Amino acid sequence: MTVSVRDLAADDLPAWRELFRAYGGFYETEFSDDVLNRVGALLLAEGSGIDALVAEHNGEIVGIAHYRSHPDTFSGGRDWYLDDLFVTPEVRGAGAGRALIAAITERAAGSGGSLRWITADTNETAQALYDKVATRTTWVTYEVRV
Repeated sequence: MTVSVRDLAADDLPAWRELFRAYGGFYETEFSDDVLNRVGALLLAEGSGIDALVAEHNGEIVGIAHYRSHPDTFSGGRDWYLDDLFVTPEVRGAGAGRALIAAITERAAGSGGSLRWITADTNETAQALYDKVATRTTWVTYEVRV
């Protein structure tokens, strides 16, 4: 399967909404139209601090990735964070997720930091890919809802 990766465009928002809703559903989260509108606007806004890529196969968007960059206090360079990655179940294992991670890694190259992300400990399908393209760390994640 041939996959191409590019920046999210305004014309992609209907397909993006469908995939992002499915991503939320995977994590038992339902996104309201208001949230989808706000996130979509952020992803398209220049300088918002978060960017998005889409993976295409035969002209159809089959995957999305949201990522951001910020200063790294350990290196003085920039760290990169993959917030969300979702590939349609029908094409998983065909390279779309790997291509999205590779595109972000390429953009981050030479920035002096790292690309990091988290996933649910039960998401074994994603972990099978992540174990091939990254180093699993021992960090524990905490969260405070505000």
